[in-house]
Amino acid sequence: MINDGWLFHLKDDSSASKPDFNDSNWRRLNLPHDWSIEGELSPTLASCTGYLPGGIGWYRRKLDIPGDLNGKKVFIYFEGIYNRSSVYLNGHLLGFRPNGYVSFAYDLTPFLKYGESNVLAVRVDHSKSADSRWYTGSGIYRNVWLVTSGPMHFDLWGVTYQTRKVTGKEAVVQIQADVKNETGSEVDAKVVMQWIDLSGVVVAQNSQKRKLPAGVTTKFSSDLTVKNPRLWDTESPYLYQLKTLLYADGKIVDESTSKTGIRSMKFDANKGFALNGKWMKMKGVCIHHDAGVLGSAVPRQVWERRLKTLKSLGCNAIRMSHNLQSSDVYELCDELGLLIMDEGFDEFEFPKKKWLSGWNVGEPGYQGSYDFFNEWCERDLASMVLRDRNHPSVAMWSIGNEVDYPNDPYSHPVLAGSKFSQPVSGGYDPKKPDANRLGPIGKKLSGVIRAIDTSRVITGALAGVIMTNETDYPKYLDVVGYNYTENRYAMDHKNFPERIIYGSETGHSYESWKDIRDNDYIFGQFIWTGIDYLGESLAWPSRGFNSGIIDLAGFIKPIGYYRMSMWSETPMTYIGTYRLTSRSRRGLSDSALPIWNYPDGDTIRVVCYTNCPQSQLSLNGELVGTPKSHDDKVGIISWDIPYKPGKLEVTGLKEGKETARFSIQTSGRSQTIIATPDKTHLSGNKDLVQIIIEIADSNGVRVMLADDEVTCTISGPARLLGMESASNTDMTSSRDNSRRVYNGKMIAYLQTKGETGKIDITFSAPWLNSGKVTLIAE
Repeated sequence: MINDGWLFHLKDDSSASKPDFNDSNWRRLNLPHDWSIEGELSPTLASCTGYLPGGIGWYRRKLDIPGDLNGKKVFIYFEGIYNRSSVYLNGHLLGFRPNGYVSFAYDLTPFLKYGESNVLAVRVDHSKSADSRWYTGSGIYRNVWLVTSGPMHFDLWGVTYQTRKVTGKEAVVQIQADVKNETGSEVDAKVVMQWIDLSGVVVAQNSQKRKLPAGVTTKFSSDLTVKNPRLWDTESPYLYQLKTLLYADGKIVDESTSKTGIRSMKFDANKGFALNGKWMKMKGVCIHHDAGVLGSAVPRQVWERRLKTLKSLGCNAIRMSHNLQSSDVYELCDELGLLIMDEGFDEFEFPKKKWLSGWNVGEPGYQGSYDFFNEWCERDLASMVLRDRNHPSVAMWSIGNEVDYPNDPYSHPVLAGSKFSQPVSGGYDPKKPDANRLGPIGKKLSGVIRAIDTSRVITGALAGVIMTNETDYPKYLDVVGYNYTENRYAMDHKNFPERIIYGSETGHSYESWKDIRDNDYIFGQFIWTGIDYLGESLAWPSRGFNSGIIDLAGFIKPIGYYRMSMWSETPMTYIGTYRLTSRSRRGLSDSALPIWNYPDGDTIRVVCYTNCPQSQLSLNGELVGTPKSHDDKVGIISWDIPYKPGKLEVTGLKEGKETARFSIQTSGRSQTIIATPDKTHLSGNKDLVQIIIEIADSNGVRVMLADDEVTCTISGPARLLGMESASNTDMTSSRDNSRRVYNGKMIAYLQTKGETGKIDITFSAPWLNSGKVTLIAE
């Protein structure tokens, strides 16, 4: 990894690619880096990407390649650059890649000076800053790797596997390895393939020998039989290791190692989805790739905390909406047991609307990726499949999201018909591109995937099902996703009996979940969204979209507990409250905060989200009525009671016995800042600590009503990456060391600087006792 020691300048300069360019006044930084999140939020910028700037920036770095590597191949591998990147070595253009989400590599060897200093330069053009419907970030926002090999080596993403057969007694795994011979002559080669268990024991092995012609890529393929295999699933995600060794003339010249898993998947139009022969529901969420104040440069530990939180709520599947995400996310899903729907595009050959002054407000813009789609779509989609195909968590390949949204951009005469029940702007518009164009594109893209991987299904998320049913597009999908069209499930299941259907994007309602739960032929849903995200912002001030079940800081929201009551098989219960008014009497809120601070005598509605058969409420130890049974109409039970300060508690019951408990308590005035790190001993080498900051009263009760401004000061070898409160309307700089708490809390992200020593952190606010944390970087 070569993330350290880069220079950056947020300005275009055509001579910055030259080796002798004077970059002495450029900013020094380490990657990953997102310059947009460092910019100033402004109402003059586009709401679609969170009122943050784009621009054009340059990165430069010296590469000192030892002379003893002369004769070796040297590659540079970028996990992601947003976007329209041009990469130069010693002034020579290595390549241009417009897609900001794909990973790619360049061969440095032809222009490399061994034993000397080389200059790598990267131009990033995000001048089309309103080119997405959500926040993208700008720059080299993922990891960068320097890779060396001999002139005979495994191709990029060239080692892969597929599970061919699974029984309780054995599994047959087919291994393939693509070997490139760039030696200039024929070579006697041998490839050794090893399947290794968690204890390090080789449980299956095979080898092949071949003569490899010069200048040719040769495919090696072999079946390995694994006896008594441990299977990967969502409850016990067992991971093996695939180790592949390449020999030339008896010596190892290249090696590939990756984590792998053995599992079987089946999709059926009537029964749904089975993992390892067990029929189950995908309880999924859609996610974008940012993390609040961190922007799109998100450390692995932040993703780990977020994914573990989603898993704790009963989630078992993740939709990568609507693009490739960081490799860290896929690896974590492998480890945690989360299925993945991997997605390639949000638009095809024509642009979608990009809202500029608020979500669905005003006149839209039309920047986007469509201008390079026709030229690059096949390479970009192939890169997605090649990169991610070894992840056992990946269950589906999606070729597109809502590319069929009615009149944005495609249209069809059926939109003029009275039977069309979805909201359509203006009905049929003959000036818009014909929706029948979707069929040939779907055929082309699905063909790209099937040429690489036949072990997974191909899908797409449809937004205009009625329109798209009139085209050939669905026939190129193995499973068909429906976005917010649950009312079509039964009808289309009858009209298209061979079609496998699921909710590729749904709302949070209990009714939407019951449509999945109570119909075997709908195998799952992906709610919008798992996590609040930047962009798709409302009118200023608004940083992003807050439809997540966890917020920008990674805290569980009330609606997250509501979702947990639907999905989790572990007994749980939760209570939230709100003042009863003529308006609030009309329904039961799914977003009630756990607050118990009101004027005496006010009538308060207490709502309970639970999966327990019955629930009993008590106030200050006194029972409130008799136990109430779970309500399967709305999934919420409630009590309307007069407020009294103290402790409000709900007990979940099954057959009269307690199975879960949740309580909230009246808080006094804010007195103390409580700071809780997720660890106290860190690696000195760019390790991350996440510190939860909460405001408490004199009794240690958390004060949810607090909005104190907290300042972070650090002594020692660490730096503050950002403080995230999760407030959508907090438009202050993401790099400030002061921020107001929201709902009485926030999170701080700190990273070690590459040194060892003691780190003292103080969180202070006027009139409050400071919170102090001591860490050790080792």
